[in-house]
Amino acid sequence: MTKEDTRDDPMQIDSNLPQQHQFNRAPSASLLTDYLRIYYGKFFPYTDMYKWLAYGNDGKHPGCDSSYFGRREFSFTIKSDRDEVYLRFQSFFNVSEMETSIKAKCPTKIDIGAVYTVDPAKRHAYAQSGFNPVERELIFDIDISDYDDVRYCCSGADTCLNCWPLMTIAIKIIDTTLREDFGFNHILWVYSGRRGVHCWVCDSRARRLSKEQRSAIADYFHVYKGGENSLKKVTFSGPLHPFLARAYTDVLKHEFEKWISTQKLFEHEERFHKILQLIPDESVVSELAEKWQGNSIRWEHLKHMLQSGSKKTQGLRRCIEEIVFSYTYPRLDIQVTKGMNHLLKAPFCVHPGTGRVCIPIDPKKCEEFDPTSVPTVAQLIEELNTNASIGADNYVGKTSLAVSVNLFRTCFLEPLIRTCKDELESAYNSKIKQTKDSLSW
Repeated sequence: MTKEDTRDDPMQIDSNLPQQHQFNRAPSASLLTDYLRIYYGKFFPYTDMYKWLAYGNDGKHPGCDSSYFGRREFSFTIKSDRDEVYLRFQSFFNVSEMETSIKAKCPTKIDIGAVYTVDPAKRHAYAQSGFNPVERELIFDIDISDYDDVRYCCSGADTCLNCWPLMTIAIKIIDTTLREDFGFNHILWVYSGRRGVHCWVCDSRARRLSKEQRSAIADYFHVYKGGENSLKKVTFSGPLHPFLARAYTDVLKHEFEKWISTQKLFEHEERFHKILQLIPDESVVSELAEKWQGNSIRWEHLKHMLQSGSKKTQGLRRCIEEIVFSYTYPRLDIQVTKGMNHLLKAPFCVHPGTGRVCIPIDPKKCEEFDPTSVPTVAQLIEELNTNASIGADNYVGKTSLAVSVNLFRTCFLEPLIRTCKDELESAYNSKIKQTKDSLSW
């Protein structure tokens, strides 16, 4: 297609796109704004987001709550030339209002909050006691930067394929526990766009949990003790809780063996000395340090010594589990899970620092997820230009984002909506029956 042809092609987008090798670079602030206008205009799945957050309350069933979606808080981050502006307590009556507002404001980030007793935008018209959160997904936020004391390939917001398995471990353990121990079914995992993952538990029972119940669930997962500068963060005084034993046997034990290799934990003195510091018996530490001189099977030596008969009686056998948990067990931002009014970034946002889309992750195939291959907004626009002649207005279908949108719909949204409709129908029928019973008197 020539330049002249491009001008006449309504599908072709001119956005001063970078070359292919630059797609993984973070866009400048001005370029990001241009990209976001296109992204929100052609790619963002407004209808799917509405269906999710309405939970069947779309006005089509006589038992639905028509005010439900309008009582949900959204927050926008708007980037200007000089600073960032945070617009909290945004609300929308329907999907059309939401789409119009997002396209007009072009936020660099969209956060989702709780469902309140009244429309958040009109909260000032009510007394403080009349404006409270009544529903909120049970959420988990895991950032890889919280593991900086145990990873040596990256630090801060940087990630690579050597340290990303920590996020895979977190997904496996938390997802299994939420389903098997708590009985939740509708769980959405989302890549944060840079350095972590977010979990949304969307069952009606989860959304209606009290703050105390959320705190209890957060504490159920919590094993790290002590402050940030505390050397030993995990201590097991007795047998492992069945949930922790399952996590250790099914996931952590095997993953730690791989972690030893990728992070070279026993190939550098300062790294294996850090592991020795987790052993409370000085005589054992001295013996191991001596044996490790010029020896390459240090982890096997450590396991054999701590799990031998004489050491078991000294209560050191738990040290193996403590070391493994210290390095690989999920590190949660507990306060995010405990509160009802904490904001969390919406799925399918574009991370302003990387340009990558916050796409869903299939927990059943989380080992296959590669954060370095997640599409950037620049890549999507180029794919749209390349495939302009294919189809009509299905812009998402012309790009690699189609796989993620389809995953969101088939594995999460459709089963969730079926359950929501069944619950609405059941509640409505119960209400009708109660009304009839009361009239029969």
